[in-house]
Amino acid sequence: MSQPVDIRIRTFQYSLRAVKLYQALRALKEDAGIVMGRQYLRSATSIGANLEEADVAETKRDFIHKNRIALKEARESRYWLRLLVESGIVSDSKMADLIQETTELIAILTSIVKKSSQTK
Repeated sequence: MSQPVDIRIRTFQYSLRAVKLYQALRALKEDAGIVMGRQYLRSATSIGANLEEADVAETKRDFIHKNRIALKEARESRYWLRLLVESGIVSDSKMADLIQETTELIAILTSIVKKSSQTK
C-alpha cells in the first residue's frame, strides 16, 4: 500500500495541471474559454499558495483561516471546471479526472478545517 501524497505536493501538481489546461484553452482561441480558463487558473493555483502560507501560520487561527481560503478556492475551481464542461467548451470526458481531483481536494481540505477547528 502506498503512502498518501502530501497535500502541498498534490496541490502543486494540481496547479501545474491548471497551467496546462489554460494553455490548451488559449490555443482554442475561444474567448469565453480563455476567460473561464483564466478564472480557473487563478483559483486553482491559489489553493496551493494558501496551503504554503498555512504551513508557516503564526497562530492556529491563522492556520485555519488559510486552509478555509484554500477550501473556498477549491470550490471555486470546481465551479469553473463544471462551467467549461456544461458550456460545451471542453468535453466531460477530458475534464472528468480533473473534476474528480478537485472534489477530492475539497474533501481533504474540509477534513483539515474541521479537525483543526475541533482541537484546542
